[in-house]
Amino acid sequence: MVVAVPYDYVTTTGLIVPDTSSTLATVQSFWTTAFGADLVVAPSTPQGVVISTEVTSLNSTINNNSVISNQINPNYAGGVFLDAILALTGTQRVSQTQTTVAGVTVTGVSGTTIPAGSQAQTAAGDLFATASTVVIPSGGSTTVNFASVAYGAIPCAISALATIVTGVLGWETVNNTVAGVTGTTTQSDQQARAFRNNTLGFQGISLAEAITSALYATSGVTSLFFQENIAATTATLNGITMVAHSIYACVEGGTNNAVAAALLENKSSGCAWNGGTTVGVIEPTSLQTYNVLFDRPTPVGILVEATVHNISAAQVQQAVLAYAAGTVTDPAGNASGLGGFVVGGAVSPFEIAAAISIENPQGYVSLCEVAIAPSGTLSTTPVPIGVSQIAYCQLSYITVNIV
Repeated sequence: MVVAVPYDYVTTTGLIVPDTSSTLATVQSFWTTAFGADLVVAPSTPQGVVISTEVTSLNSTINNNSVISNQINPNYAGGVFLDAILALTGTQRVSQTQTTVAGVTVTGVSGTTIPAGSQAQTAAGDLFATASTVVIPSGGSTTVNFASVAYGAIPCAISALATIVTGVLGWETVNNTVAGVTGTTTQSDQQARAFRNNTLGFQGISLAEAITSALYATSGVTSLFFQENIAATTATLNGITMVAHSIYACVEGGTNNAVAAALLENKSSGCAWNGGTTVGVIEPTSLQTYNVLFDRPTPVGILVEATVHNISAAQVQQAVLAYAAGTVTDPAGNASGLGGFVVGGAVSPFEIAAAISIENPQGYVSLCEVAIAPSGTLSTTPVPIGVSQIAYCQLSYITVNIV
């Protein structure tokens, strides 16, 4: 005989997830109520085995319901459930993109046609394909855009694209004189949650949250700083001189036109602009051209010196650069949630040390220091970054001491 145990852990105040010991006690009480208080319910008895089976089944139901219940909480939801929550505010998870390389020089015999999709590769073996068909002119040289065959952060430094893969008769050389614009992977759940928090005001206008939401929802934008001067006179806020009744935005990423369009569409009518970048944008209703002003952050080089054990110099360098880009993951590929270098964000040596440890759990970091390049004094004190600046790092700025 199996005693039916009612599932009453969903209440008006939420879901109750009891300890296994509590569930066991509940099931045992149902059995002793039905068969008498002197019933032996030890696991070694036949009825004890049945009780244990019921507890296991009940715990599976409780755990399953707790997972489902969390999917309506944007701070815990994942997968398609998180996508549905994003859709409620008119946004969606940023999908993966290809690395693009503009103006790649191709040479060869005059009149040679290089079809769209023709491939070349980097020294690392990453394949890139022409984005359009191109014909080599009489001078023997022309340019064409390439895109990586694979999606994601495929690197392509200057002159890295040098080997022809597709055998087009008459095509002789390929070389990129500018670095590729690195592609992105599909946002992880953790990244998508952060994106949602940054774009909660996407469907509004005029308010500061609506403007920043529109900017974060602009393709390619990775970080920004925003403020407004509500006074009727010129004022200096956070070191930025702003004209009366105006807004200021310093934006990293995205094209100038896209950023300017987002600002024009979402700011209050009559509000003035500030910034060193000016873009003419046609307002679609009035067809007037507005000169939209905003800033691009000034890069500030950061020196990093880390003392580590059981971690190679290459692994440390990779982790530091990943932190700077905001792409730190653990060995299982799970995103860390560390924001990395953002507009106006101070550089913390402790976060950098955490990034190294997350990517390399087999070792440890005994010391991490930072300074402003090229000759700042290394220290464990975070480096302040202005609201119109953004930190950056490169391999030559990273020193690794292995002990």
